[in-house]
Amino acid sequence: PENSLSIDQPLMDDGNAVFGVSFTADGHTLATGNGDNSVRLWSIPQTTLPGSGFVYSVAFSPDGHTLATGGADHTVRLWNITNPAQPTPLGQLAGHTNSVLSVAFSPDGHTLASSGDDYTVRLWNITDPAQPTPLGLPLTDHTGAVDSVAFSPDGHILASGSADHTVRLWNVTNPAQPAPFGQLAGHTNAVYSVAFSPDGHTIATSSFDHTVRLWDATDPAHPTPFGQLTGHTSVVTTVKFSPDGHILATGGADDTVRLWNLDVNSAISRICAAAGKDLTPTQWQQYAAGLSPTPLC
Repeated sequence: PENSLSIDQPLMDDGNAVFGVSFTADGHTLATGNGDNSVRLWSIPQTTLPGSGFVYSVAFSPDGHTLATGGADHTVRLWNITNPAQPTPLGQLAGHTNSVLSVAFSPDGHTLASSGDDYTVRLWNITDPAQPTPLGLPLTDHTGAVDSVAFSPDGHILASGSADHTVRLWNVTNPAQPAPFGQLAGHTNAVYSVAFSPDGHTIATSSFDHTVRLWDATDPAHPTPFGQLTGHTSVVTTVKFSPDGHILATGGADDTVRLWNLDVNSAISRICAAAGKDLTPTQWQQYAAGLSPTPLC
């Protein structure tokens, strides 16, 4: 992470804005949602899927055979990409009344979550992607646009981040009867992105308030804050955990990507080695907001 570099030339897209990216599980195909009303598949070979309006979010099913896209036309579109060079449309999911901002597959690939500018989260049964059906009623607890949705690794919890400054957790063990769990409150502006750690115990959220916050979701009915990451100088648009959960990557409108070491024991050792003493109260507030000062070294 300390010596990261580009593995190829940038994928050029005629100057069009790119709103969402996603890889297939095998890493062979990249999908991008673009400002020219299209979705592009950068596999090798590149393929372009038609759309109607900006495409804000793209997501691959766990088996890599289905692509979901959400966009400004108020719909979710499903594509069969078993052969990425010849994708075929499977259908559209209609129900949102404004732009669809985020789409996410459950780990088993049977459920799709979508969220949008209509302040709702919707769940869909896509066990048969050619015949998707809505699950239950829309989730309407948010009071602002819902910018991001993410499933926990076990598929039992759905997190939704909103312009109302909150993240809400939903029990989706039975996706036909989702129930509210806890709420994460602390950001002072819209929440733009949410992500679960690989073990499902930690949630990372990013915001228009220029910060990233970490939450203990071991008990999803009573999630608690345990850290705030500062350093970005503009909106933090995305958060992603590494596969081992030790590194968090964050990207922002300040044109930077930052890598954060979340291995606590390693971080403590480095702090003690560099400082030779414990953090002062001011340093605790700066680097570990939300935690009570505790002797480390």
